[in-house]
Parts: sequence; C-alpha cells; structure tokens
Amino acid sequence: MLRSLIRPALLLATSVGTLQAQKVKPGAVELVRLENAWATGLVKRDTALFEKMLAPKFVYTENDKLMQRAEVLHDLVAGGDTVTAAHNEDMTVHEFGSVTAVVTGWLIVQGHGSGGAFTHRYRFTDTWVKRKSRWQIVAAEDYLAPK
Repeated sequence: MLRSLIRPALLLATSVGTLQAQKVKPGAVELVRLENAWATGLVKRDTALFEKMLAPKFVYTENDKLMQRAEVLHDLVAGGDTVTAAHNEDMTVHEFGSVTAVVTGWLIVQGHGSGGAFTHRYRFTDTWVKRKSRWQIVAAEDYLAPK
C-alpha cells in the first residue's frame, strides 16, 4: 500500500487551525494541509490530486522497492488494495529555505485487499519543493512498521 506517498525541526500538530493559532510559518501550515489532503486522497483515489502533488521526476521508496511517478500513480488509483480510512500523526515540518522542506510523520491506513482487512502504520519522509508558487513532492519514502 503506497502512502505516496519531506531547517530546524518544528513539531506540528495535524490540525491546521492549531498550527495557525501557534503562528507557525505559512509554508509549514500549507505542507501539513497538503499531507492531510494526501491521506484523504487515498480513500477517494483522487487521481487529479496525486497528479498535481507529484513532481514530474518524482521517486518513491517503500521498504526495499523503488518506483517512479507513473508506477506510483497507477498503484494509488488502480492498485488492488482499497483504502477505507487514512490519517496522519506526529507530523514535523523541516524547512530548508523558502522552497524546500521535508515532512516526517506517521500515516495510518485502514482498508482491505486480497489478504483481507488491514491496518498499516507507515513512517514517512516526504521531500517537497516549491515551484511556481506551488508545493510538489519530489521524493518520498515509506517504511511499513512491523505489527
């Protein structure tokens, strides 16, 4: 199951409202919002969202697999698993200037596939680059935590 799909560390809550109340940098608030949109997109199999978020030369690793953008997009929208719920926890935004950031956290995904029902916990690292005033993921890594 893909989660795909990353300055000084800044611990963030998952609520954008909470972040704004804490006067966190706008870039960090936007990245947390985008990460949460990704989780929602998994349930909806939102092709347009994923195509917009993934940079043209996007690269992805999950455990021992390496995938390119086209493979990831296919698995997200046409893969064998059906995601019924997904959310992020413990996200941290690490900013490297005004156009590069890394977001780390946990993605919890529930659903079902050929092996039956599942709940997966992924430790993720997403690398984001801002291009033409829009953030895109250029690289992502997910680690499926053992049960």
